[in-house]
Amino acid sequence: MDIFLNHLSSFLWGPFTLAFLLLVGVYLMYGLSAYPLTNVGYALRSLFKKEDKESGDISSFESLMTALSATVGTGNIAGVATAIFLGGPGAIFWMWITAIFGMATKYAEAFLAIKYREKNLNGEYVGGPMYYIKNGLSQKFSYLAYFFALFGMIAAFGIGNGVQSNSVAQVVTNEFEIDKLTVGIVIAFLVTLVILGGIKSIGKTASKLVPIMSLIYIIGGLYIIVINYNQIPTIFFMIIESAFTGTAASGGFAGATIWMAIRFGVSRGVFSNEAGLGSSPIAHAAARTNSPIKQGSVSMLEPLIDTIIVCTITAFVILLSQSWLSGVNGAALTSNAYEQGLPSFGKYIVIFGLVLFAFSTIIGWSYYGEKCAEFIFGNRIIMPYRIFWIIIIPVGAVIELNLVWLIADIMNALMALPNLIALVLLSPIVFKETRAYLKNE
Repeated sequence: MDIFLNHLSSFLWGPFTLAFLLLVGVYLMYGLSAYPLTNVGYALRSLFKKEDKESGDISSFESLMTALSATVGTGNIAGVATAIFLGGPGAIFWMWITAIFGMATKYAEAFLAIKYREKNLNGEYVGGPMYYIKNGLSQKFSYLAYFFALFGMIAAFGIGNGVQSNSVAQVVTNEFEIDKLTVGIVIAFLVTLVILGGIKSIGKTASKLVPIMSLIYIIGGLYIIVINYNQIPTIFFMIIESAFTGTAASGGFAGATIWMAIRFGVSRGVFSNEAGLGSSPIAHAAARTNSPIKQGSVSMLEPLIDTIIVCTITAFVILLSQSWLSGVNGAALTSNAYEQGLPSFGKYIVIFGLVLFAFSTIIGWSYYGEKCAEFIFGNRIIMPYRIFWIIIIPVGAVIELNLVWLIADIMNALMALPNLIALVLLSPIVFKETRAYLKNE
C-alpha cells in the first residue's frame, strides 16, 4: 500500500501539477496586469478599514489572520528545511517564484469567494471553491464542487490535524520528555476551547496568536541575519546560482539537480502558502466586506508574509549557519541553525514557534474541513465534525506519520485540481471587474 501511495503522490505532485500551479499564477498575474504587485499598499490599508455596515462575520484582518493561521505552520520551519535538504539552496528561489505568482492566485480565490458566497442556515457567510464552482459555473461543472469538498474534508485531517499534532508531540517529547499522548490531549483541550465557538472564535484567536508568534520567530531570525550581514550577498547569489545549476554534494548534503530545486521549491512553497490549493478562500468568504476586490487584495498578502518574509528568514538562517551540510533534515535542521546563531535559546524560539504555528494551523484547518463537510452533508454535520476533529488530535500525536503525510499530499493535489480549473474558467470575471475598478480609481 505504501509503495502505491508513494507512486501516486509522486505522480500527482509531478511536473504536470507543479507546472499547472505556476502557469495559472502566471496567467492570472498577466490578466490582472500585475495588480497584486503594484497594490500592496492598498491591501495593507484595506486591512484596517471600518466595516460596520458591510456584510460578513469577521473583520478582514481576522480573515487574513485565520488564513495565515492555517498557512504559517510547519511548512515555514520544517518545510523550508526539507526544501533545502532535498533541493539545495536553489529551492528557495523557486519558493519565491511560487509566492510571487501565488499572490495573483490568492487574489482571484478570495475575489471569487466573496462574489459567490452564501448564507447558511445558521446565518453565517460560507464560501470557497465549492461555492464559486457551484454558483459561478454551469451545472455541468457541479461535480467539481463536490470533488473539492470531499478531498478538502479528508485532507484537513492530514495536513491540518495529524501532521501538526504529531510535529508538536515529537518536539515537546524530545525536548521536555513529556509523553506524546499527554501532549496530544493538552492540544485537543486547547483546540476545543477555540473551535466550538465557530469562525468568530477562531478569527479572534488567530488575530491575537498569529502576530505574536510570527513576530517572535521573525525577530529572532532577523537578529541572526543582521549580525551576519556581511554574508548576505554570498547567500543570495548562492540561492540564485543553485536555482539554475543545481548544487554539488558537500558534507552531509547529497547534492541536488536543477529539477530537484524546482520540484521541492515549488511543492514546499505551495505547502507553505497554499496558493492554488483552495483552502484560504474558505476563511476569506466570512470577511465583513461587500467588495471582492478589497478582500482579494487582503488575501494576496498571504504569500508575501508567509513565504517571502517568514520562509526567507528561515532559509537565510539555515544557509548562514552551514547546518544544511550536516545531513540533518526537517525541524531539527532549523532548530540547529537557530541554536548556532543564538546559543542557549535559539532552539527554544524554533520549539515555541513550531508549537504555536502548529496549533494555529489546527484551528484554521478545522474550519476549512468543517465547511467542506457542511457543503456535502449540510449543517447537521458541523458539531459531529468538530468532535471528531478533537478526537483525532491525540491520535495524530502518537501514530506513525508516514501514511498520514502520503494521504495528505494526495488529497492536497486532488483539492488543487478542481480549484485551478475553476480559477481559469472564472478568470474573465475577475479580470473584467478588477479592470473596471482600476479604471474608476
